[in-house]
Parts: sequence; C-alpha cells; structure tokens
Amino acid sequence: MNGAPPREVFESMDKHPFGIKPESWLVSAGRPSEPGAPLNVPLVPASNFIIGAGRDYSRDEGTPTWEALEEVVGGLELGRAVAFASGMAAIAAVFDQLQAGAVVALPDDCYQGVAGLVAAGAEKGRWTVQRVAVDDTAAWIRACGAADLVWLESPSNPLLTVADLEAVCAAPRKPGTIVAVDNTFATPLNQRPLDLGATVSMQSATKFIGGHSDLLAGVATTGDDALWHALLKSRELTGATPGTLEAFLAVRGARTLALRLERAQQTATLLAERLEAHPRVARVRFPGLPSHPTHAVARRVLRGFGTIISFDVDGGAELADAVCRNVRLIRHATSLGGVESTMERRAAIAGQGHLPPSLLRLSVGIEDADDLWADLDGAIRSAAA
Repeated sequence: MNGAPPREVFESMDKHPFGIKPESWLVSAGRPSEPGAPLNVPLVPASNFIIGAGRDYSRDEGTPTWEALEEVVGGLELGRAVAFASGMAAIAAVFDQLQAGAVVALPDDCYQGVAGLVAAGAEKGRWTVQRVAVDDTAAWIRACGAADLVWLESPSNPLLTVADLEAVCAAPRKPGTIVAVDNTFATPLNQRPLDLGATVSMQSATKFIGGHSDLLAGVATTGDDALWHALLKSRELTGATPGTLEAFLAVRGARTLALRLERAQQTATLLAERLEAHPRVARVRFPGLPSHPTHAVARRVLRGFGTIISFDVDGGAELADAVCRNVRLIRHATSLGGVESTMERRAAIAGQGHLPPSLLRLSVGIEDADDLWADLDGAIRSAAA
C-alpha cells in the first residue's frame, strides 16, 4: 500500500485484553459458552420475559441478540457498548446527555444528519454551536476546554479530512466535557478513539459492521461506566432499540469485517491512484494519497486508510450525474461500507451546500479491482464524450 502507516505505531491495536488479535475477536466474541447451546446467539424476538431472572422487558434490559452485538463491538473498541436502532439514534443518545444551554463543537465537514440534528437543537435553544475545521487541531484543543460536547468525525464525510485525534483527545477538558468520535469511516480496526482518550466512540453499524446494505443499526461505546448507564437510559426512554433481525445480521456481518476491509482498502488505494491520473478528474480525496492535505496525520493516527474515495470530475454537476448513470458494476446508491461498491453525487443531497457540485463519493466494495476500474473509467469517458 502506497504510504502505508509504519506498523510499529499500531502494535497496541494488534493486542486485545483477552489475549487475541482484533481479527480473532470479531469471529469469537458474542457467542454462547454453555454446553449444548447454539454456536451463534439466535434471534430472540421477545418483548417480555418470565419475571424472576432480572430480564423482564426488552426495552429496559435488552435481549441476548442485542447483547451479542454489544459484546462484539464493545470489545473491539475496548469499552462497553450500547446498541441502537440506527447510527443517528446512537448519535442522538450522546446529544441527549447535554444540559440546556450547552456548547457543542462540530466539524465544518460532517454527516448531514448530524448537522441537521444540531441545527434543530440550536433553533430550540438546547445548545449553541461552534463549527471547527476538521484539520484545525489548535481550535479543537481550545474547544476541549470550553465546549460541553466535542463532536469529531474522522475521516470526515465526505471530504475525508483526518483529525489529529491523538492531540485532541489528550487535550485538557472542562470538567464533564464529552469528547465523542464518529468512527464509522475508520472502523475500530483502523482507529480506536477510546484508546486515544475519547469519551465515547460511535459506529453506524449500518455501514461496515453490517457490511451488506441490509440493516439499520448504531452502536455507542464508552469506557465511562456512568455514561454507559446514561446511554442505556436514553435508549430505554426514547425507545431507540435495535431490531432483533438487524442485530443478528450486524453480528453476522461483523464476523467478516477484517477480511472485507482489507480487500476493499487495497482496491481503494489502487482506484485512488488511477483516478488521480485520470484526465477528466479534477481532484481526488483519499487519505492514503501523498497529495491528500491530511495524509501525514492519517499515516500517524490510522492503521489503514479506509475504503471511501471522493473525487471531483472535470465538468460540473451535470457530468457527475452522467457518470452515476453510466456505471454498471458500481451501484448508483447512497450509504457505504457494503460488499458492493456504491457511488453518488453528494452535493445533490440537501444540507451539503459546502461541497463542490461535481464531487462524487465512492464506497469501494470487494469486487475485482480491474473490473471496478474498467466500469469507473468507462463511465467517466462516456459521460465526457
């Protein structure tokens, strides 16, 4: 991999408190241990239970199916996890911890759902908002001393700017400040925010953990016991509980996360390098490219550079839309992290006005790299003809 991070930087990520590597944890965690039990935790489609064993109602105490997902992801991030109905539900539970009048530090480039949630809360007077450039480390360090919630997303969506989480998470904080990291793009295999000092790490399990574009789920993980209980309480009171089938599928998807991520990252690096040399591509954003503005930070804080590429075609929004129409193997669809490659023009989505009109976000799947390139190159050239 071109510009791959030095392996010794990530020795701690190769270790797990239970004495196995994260790749093995993904396969082994969240399974029953009793003799005669099924090898996989089954779907438990129950709303209530026989009283007397400490589990009465699933909204309050969860189910074995949810708990399997929480064990897999929580152990992977070296914390305690709470599963939710979606990534946005997990995010909302973190924001639910804020008192009225709180100060929120939010990246200038972040998921539009988060930006919408924060704007809605600000309109109701729940909090005030400071927008901070993802790569402005000094500003984030100042925010840690003043804000009640420091919300980071790294790499960012969709400009793929990488924040210096080492410096930000280690910065002095105002008492009670929550430093939260949306770790969806990196996954816990490439970045463990809790290890760096974050209060909570959030995963949209809809994406890489599920891996097959067939579920909605979210997971928030923390090493703070009081916050873990508070997140559980938020889930209980808001009813943001994961579906039984969705939790089961997320666990099944997590089993192959390491294999899927390794394959897709290799392909993403190849495609990014080829796109950078393409005559009809104006700009490529991929943390693994030396030309990327935060490549040096990415080499230091990420174990791998991920599977997402954003690039601007030379020809504006109309040409970018034509490229999306022309692809055949790559699917013109939103979201990311699935086994299939997907692509969309992000500025076409409401709330993304800060983006270049011709920016395309490509989520690289596990298809053959040359087949993907043939499809992508052909779609660009056909659109430009």
